Amino acid sequence: MRLQGKKKGITVLGVPTWLGQEMFGTQLGPDAMRAAGLVRLLRSAGLDIIDEGNLNLKNQAISSFASGSVYNLRAVRDCLELVAIKVSEIVCSGRIPLVLGGDHSVAIGSIAGISRHYRSLGLLWYDAHGDSNTPESSPSGYIQGMPVAASLGAGHPELVAVGGYKHKIRPEHVVLFGVRDLDAGERTFLREKNIKIYTSEDMYRRGSAVIMEEAVAYLTSRCDGIHLSCDLDVLDPQEASGVGTPVAGGVPLSQHLEAMRCLASHKVVTSAEFMELNPLLDKDGKTIEAAVAMIRAFLGERALEACQA
Repeated sequence: MRLQGKKKGITVLGVPTWLGQEMFGTQLGPDAMRAAGLVRLLRSAGLDIIDEGNLNLKNQAISSFASGSVYNLRAVRDCLELVAIKVSEIVCSGRIPLVLGGDHSVAIGSIAGISRHYRSLGLLWYDAHGDSNTPESSPSGYIQGMPVAASLGAGHPELVAVGGYKHKIRPEHVVLFGVRDLDAGERTFLREKNIKIYTSEDMYRRGSAVIMEEAVAYLTSRCDGIHLSCDLDVLDPQEASGVGTPVAGGVPLSQHLEAMRCLASHKVVTSAEFMELNPLLDKDGKTIEAAVAMIRAFLGERALEACQA
């Protein structure tokens, strides 16, 4: 399937939220990346960058919840609706949305805002986790673990309907990349949906660029747009500790940079987000540096060619 025409620039949007889970700090992620020089570095590479700043989100208190329910549902849902509206506006302006999080629940809003502009949006979910829980399968009730399922139309009705419509993506248009920690309910869900998965073991065994080439070929044959949703906990915590849900056993940062450069070289990604940076948990700023390096690899000089095509 031929991808839609390339857009002409990149608009950065920060979503400073942490209510999709209970670990305070991810709301500081967008400004931490800016303070590390992200926008300046992208502009110095010649990219057309507009920084829209952060969404103005109300400071909501944590809500109590019973086991098996959804944590902070109303506050998160309201945030996601704002994200969907703003991201949709960026797409309508003819620019590439680059969303900085924030916890990964934000992806429900991002995908809702983007998918309405494509017939067959592809999703490259770059994450140590599957984030494919529903309220019934989730051990925690955290919305950060539900975006893939909700975007496929499974889960709490208020999350499934963010943006005013359901079923933003189809199972055959989803690729999970770098996964190494799945809950039992997620395994069942992903198997039943027949969703394509590349694990961190695949990255070790076969090489990041090799399997990224396969993932890109798989999605471009089916989709007219591709959204990259990157959770920074995909990085090994020995190199990047500043995330809310670290998982041991990730591949070295160098392999992730290789994967991002490979993805950039194909010039097919039409929107992207980088989530779950928690500066309060970082050691010596290494995770912030890694986050900026990942984004620069994805939006480097080769990405500039895509923006100007």
